[in-house]
Amino acid sequence: MADQLPRLNRIAHVGHCKRCLSGLPAAKTEVDASRLALAFYCIGSLDLLGVLETSVPEGEREEWRAWLWNQQTQGKYGSGFRPSPFITAHRRSPEPDQVEYTDYDTPHIIMTYTALLSLGILRDDFSTLDRPGIVKFLRACQRADGSFSIVPGSNESDLRTLYCAFAISSMLDDWSGINIPSALACIASCRTHEGGYGQEPRCEALGGTTYTALASLALLSAHTGQAEHLTQDEKDATIRWLIQNHNRAGGFCGRTGKDADACYCFWCGAALKILGAEDLVDTNALASFLASCQYRFGGISKAPGETSDPYHTYLSLAALSMYQPSAEFAGAQAESWKFGPLDPLLNAKEDTAAWIRTHAPQKA
Repeated sequence: MADQLPRLNRIAHVGHCKRCLSGLPAAKTEVDASRLALAFYCIGSLDLLGVLETSVPEGEREEWRAWLWNQQTQGKYGSGFRPSPFITAHRRSPEPDQVEYTDYDTPHIIMTYTALLSLGILRDDFSTLDRPGIVKFLRACQRADGSFSIVPGSNESDLRTLYCAFAISSMLDDWSGINIPSALACIASCRTHEGGYGQEPRCEALGGTTYTALASLALLSAHTGQAEHLTQDEKDATIRWLIQNHNRAGGFCGRTGKDADACYCFWCGAALKILGAEDLVDTNALASFLASCQYRFGGISKAPGETSDPYHTYLSLAALSMYQPSAEFAGAQAESWKFGPLDPLLNAKEDTAAWIRTHAPQKA
């Protein structure tokens, strides 16, 4: 079966990520609320493509590390990472090399998760990480119903923020900032009749929040040694719902009856991998769909014909790190579709996840 797939345009995708990173430290007001996430998607893509060290000089990577650490901030709710420098006055913290936040620029739980991953990708030693402050911050974000707000005192919360709290606790190997029984009750309340999980109780099941629910449970299991939080019938129902969303186009859709979207190739694919059902994914069809989402100037878009962005580029490459097409199907382009293994629980390369788990926890 010759050349069924086009080449994965790795060089163009590298260029897309580097272009998006080039203006990162400058004033980018339109993405101020998610600039750390943008950094993670771009740096993470370069890591998945295996070119971070060869295509980015060490001096530039050190600038990225310094910029990330400049977003670590300290205050009355503890410590964490804000989404960007913001356009606000800064107050120096009593702690060296830290900025004290106000009520208007508190740390953000999702950005703290992405900052830790980015620093791990850049092989930082985490020597300046305020671990006790982050634990205090997580405690300040957990609400009475077990969910977590994006910033302390906010009403905005869903299973994404709970997952970030679990992932951060796993990276630090310190779960003391979480009321675990309350958080487990929150996850269970978001389960739907279909077998998926909604953002909140009584919400429609989504591929992304189903991943965050399952990954959270698996991270906790790895910590406690308690293997099962779901019955076999519950797992079977979730697998069935996820596979039903494996679209005829080859990708995955995020909700029942919707069109395929490249990002759900990761969200649904990783959820199936966590459940041990990865053999049910049609890897060749998945690669064909993602190949059709490649943008001619680099990057991967949400669907064929759309413009690329760092979010869909990263998640598409992460999906391919779990589900690579067969060598026969890829034909002469097989080498371009090869990736190193991915840790689906932290959403990072296995060697990056290992680095974080070695260096982020408090040393004895």
